[in-house]
Amino acid sequence: MKHLPTIARYLLGILFLVFGLNFWLGFLPVPPPAEGSPAAAFIGALYGSGFLTVVKVLEVLGAVLLLYGRFVNLALAWLGSIVVVIGLYHVFLVKGGYPMVLVLGALSLTALAGRRDFVDALLARK
Repeated sequence: MKHLPTIARYLLGILFLVFGLNFWLGFLPVPPPAEGSPAAAFIGALYGSGFLTVVKVLEVLGAVLLLYGRFVNLALAWLGSIVVVIGLYHVFLVKGGYPMVLVLGALSLTALAGRRDFVDALLARK
């Protein structure tokens, strides 16, 4: 159990590295959202504005930091906000795809469990 947060950190890093790089390399097929759906409009806006490129850069940088073991708190903060947006996207726009969201959430929380000092600092009242 002692190594569980480290394993979760590595798995989270691998997931974000693979899906971040897939944005540019296209080695995994990503099905488009249903035509005319709110999810399609949202993804279209992300692509059209270039915002998704910024998110993917942050995903890859965060993944590298998690895998390398440097600036892990920063990487968890970056990727944590991305995990929340992914979750909200699936709940409100896609209305499905929950297993991946649950896996990302569980890995993120498990990785955070090993960074108790970071969590305490974030939740401090001062």
